Amino acid sequence: MRVLGVDTCGPEGSVALAEVNEQGVMVLQARHLAGRTYSEDLMPAIREMLEAAGVAVGDLGAIVVVRGPGSFTGVRVGLSTAKGLAQAAGLPVIGVSRLQVLAQKAGSRAAVLDAGRGEMYFGLADDEAGEALLRPAEIRERAPEYEIACCETKAAQALTGVRVVDAPEAEDALRFAQGRILNRDFDDLSAMDAHYLRRSEAELVAERRGQ
Repeated sequence: MRVLGVDTCGPEGSVALAEVNEQGVMVLQARHLAGRTYSEDLMPAIREMLEAAGVAVGDLGAIVVVRGPGSFTGVRVGLSTAKGLAQAAGLPVIGVSRLQVLAQKAGSRAAVLDAGRGEMYFGLADDEAGEALLRPAEIRERAPEYEIACCETKAAQALTGVRVVDAPEAEDALRFAQGRILNRDFDDLSAMDAHYLRRSEAELVAERRGQ
C-alpha cells in the first residue's frame, strides 16, 4: 500500500511517500519544508513528490498525519491539508502524536518537546491519552531522565541526561503507524482533531473576555 505522510508540527516540516507492507516501510520520495512556509509550500511539495513518483492522490491507500503537539499554525495546516485530501479522494486517515513518534524513533520509554514558557510537552511511548503540558520538575517525577527522548537543545538543557536524537520526520510517522496501516485501524475523519495540549492565545483571550 502506498501511503502519504505529513508532519508540519515542528520548526521544520516534511512529507514522505512510502510503500507500506508487512516487510516494512520503504520510502519512495520525501521532501523537507522550511518553517513558517507550510501554508504556501505544503501542497506544492506533496504534488511535486507524487508527480516524481508517478502516483496520483487517488492511488494512495491512506494518509498519516502528525496532529501535534507543536506549533499551532503548523499543526492546523498539516491536519487541514491531510483531511482535505482524504475527503476529496475518499482516503482513510491515521493521526499520530509527535511525542509517540519521537519516543519510537529514539527507542525510549517517553519523550518531551519544548512548549515554551518554561514548560514541556511530555508523553509515554504507549500512552497518548496521558500526554500533558508539564514543567521539568514534574517530568522528572514521571520517568527517569535516561528513559526520555528529546530533539531540541532547550529540552536537553532543561532535562540533563535525556536521549537526544534528530527531530522526527514524516517517514518516522509512517513507520510508527505501520501496524495501524496494515490492520486498517483508521481514524474517524470527521472526529479527528488537532492534538495541541495547550490552548491557543486566542482561546485564552476569549475566555478572559467572557469572565
